Formats: sequence, C-alpha cells, structure tokens
Amino acid sequence: MKFKLIAFDLDGTILHDDKTISERSLRALYAAHERGALIVPATGRIYKGVPAALRLQPFSRYYITINGAKVYDAQRDETLCRAEMPNELALRLMEHMDALDVIYDCYKDDWGYVSRSMYERAGDYISDRGILELFYRSRTPVEDLKAYLRADGGSVQKAQMHFRDMRARKKELETLPALFPEVAVSTSVPSNIELNIAAANKGDALCSLCAALGIPIEETLAFGDGTNDLSLIRAAGRGTAMGNADFSVKAAADAVCDDNEHDGLAKYLEKLMEEEP
Repeated sequence: MKFKLIAFDLDGTILHDDKTISERSLRALYAAHERGALIVPATGRIYKGVPAALRLQPFSRYYITINGAKVYDAQRDETLCRAEMPNELALRLMEHMDALDVIYDCYKDDWGYVSRSMYERAGDYISDRGILELFYRSRTPVEDLKAYLRADGGSVQKAQMHFRDMRARKKELETLPALFPEVAVSTSVPSNIELNIAAANKGDALCSLCAALGIPIEETLAFGDGTNDLSLIRAAGRGTAMGNADFSVKAAADAVCDDNEHDGLAKYLEKLMEEEP
C-alpha cells in the first residue's frame, strides 16, 4: 500500500455518534493492514478508553493517546514517548476553571480523576449519552481533585472541562491561549475544551512514532474531525478531514471524505485500495 501508516481519531471520525465502530470500518482497516499499513488510533482518550472492538483486532499495536501526551506500544506494554504538564500548571488551570460554570477532570497515570461533586453533576454538562457513559467508565471520583493532585505532586497528562453554556465555551477557546501560552487548547466533542502541555499534540506524536519505526512522514495518512486533530492532519503525508469536521480541520486538510455516520473513513480507504494495483 502507498501509505505505510494510517492514523485516525476515534470520536467523530471512525466511531459513529453512538460510539460504535462498524464492521465496514473494521474490514477496511484490516484490508489496509493486510496491504502493509500500520493502523494507529490517535485519540484524546486513554488507552483503556479505546473501544475493545478496536483494541482486540490483530492489527492493533501502536496508539497515540491523550492528544499525543503518550505514544504506546500495546504489544510490548511500552511507552514510546510522553509529554505531560507539571502539577503546578494543572493546579493553576483548575483554579481558573473554578470561576467558570463547568465541570472539570484530568487524566493522570493513564486514568481519569474528578472531584466527587462534579462527577455527580456530569449529566447536567454532558448531553451526549455516549460521552457521558465514557466519562463515568473512565474517571474515579475523589473528594477534591485539586487536593488530590497537591498530595500526589506528579505530572498530569490532560485536563478537560465541559460546558453547558456554549457562548462561555467559545469565549474560553478565544482567551485561554493568551492566559496559558504553554498549553495546547483544543476540542474533541461539542461540550468540551481539552488542555495539554503544548508539546503534547497528535502531530508531534505521529512524527515521533514514525521516527521510531523508520517510516517517512510523507508515507502516512491521517483522518480527523476536531481541533485536537489539526496537528495530526497537518503533519501527515495526506491529512483527510471528515465530512462532519470543524471548518478549521477541513481548511487544513488535503482531502475531505464522507462523515463519520456514513463510514467516511472506510469509504475513503476502500476507494484508495481500489485505485492501487
């Protein structure tokens, strides 16, 4: 196959809106794998948040997780690279979030943590049932998240907040980069804002993985829809935006395929493989 590595986002990209992955998509990935391409999920989720239907496939080995904060070799249970924010920075971000009408949480040591009061109010801020179920499955409630982080003292992989007022979310997307220039600000679902250290992004993670595996970046194909996919789309040899992608992702992409609800990624791969000898 022309492309030696295919990287793709999960939510809004290969997953349907109900958070399932179709048999058509799995068949397309397997066919690309059979033609010699490495198949690499590139997600804002932790590894354990990747659907089992994908994790258990024979082609699933390498993962870009937590928006690039971690590149993981599941076969060897080995972290290939990581980029995390200092404890102090995570606490400053949360102090800022305390003044907003949001709930917030963080990923630390490959798991999610959230203050118990916010865990109990999550349904008021996350309207998407699939995202809400994932939130509950992948977070442990603690009495006070900031106190928990202060006591631990270790670094944080990602902080995240959910809004119920989309105007407030838009304002934060505009102001956060100036307030915290050392932070990468992005979104992956309609209600959230995700915050990583600037060095943690999917594009740099893809470049690091390619360097480790000896794959030219020009021989990579990537798919995405959210602003946390922008760096991935820009870094890949061919960046492909989903039909449902944010306008900025479409503007940065080399191509646009059908939306996630209509298996746009699978259709694109099928056509690509049909055109190759």
